[in-house]
Amino acid sequence: MVSEKKKESVLAGFKAFLMRGNVVDLAVAVVIGAAFTNIVNSIVKGIIGPLVGAIGTKNLDVYKSCLKDPCGLDASGQPTGVEILWGSVLNATLTFVITAAVVYFLMVLPMAKYLAKVEAHRRAKEGVQETMEITELEVLKEIRDALVAQRGAQGGGDGPTGPRDAL
Repeated sequence: MVSEKKKESVLAGFKAFLMRGNVVDLAVAVVIGAAFTNIVNSIVKGIIGPLVGAIGTKNLDVYKSCLKDPCGLDASGQPTGVEILWGSVLNATLTFVITAAVVYFLMVLPMAKYLAKVEAHRRAKEGVQETMEITELEVLKEIRDALVAQRGAQGGGDGPTGPRDAL
């Protein structure tokens, strides 16, 4: 009986954990991120890579330096010497920079411009409402001042509009 209550409390806790908004949001972000990775990789491989390959080499992995001679393979196929594979590092760095540029210029920048436009539109809408409220208040003040001036011109007593204390 105790184990059933413990089992239920553990399952209830697990269910509560899964139903929290941040866990569901994280799961959605991972799925969207995986799909987005395919888009970015296809842009880099299909467009950016060939453009870079047209300027230089397509495969930087072949570039290396030998620290301890002789570099190569011996008769049994084992590598000899110490090679620094700086071409691989350069390739990975360029891939990262190109991927970051694609993400920024094709995804982040347009989204930031769109969000700024939406925010500006919202602020402009709020500004119009504030202007209308201020304008209405100014009109009411002008009407009040005109009525006060009109009463002052009538001599301030009981005139055709009634007693002075009516307002």
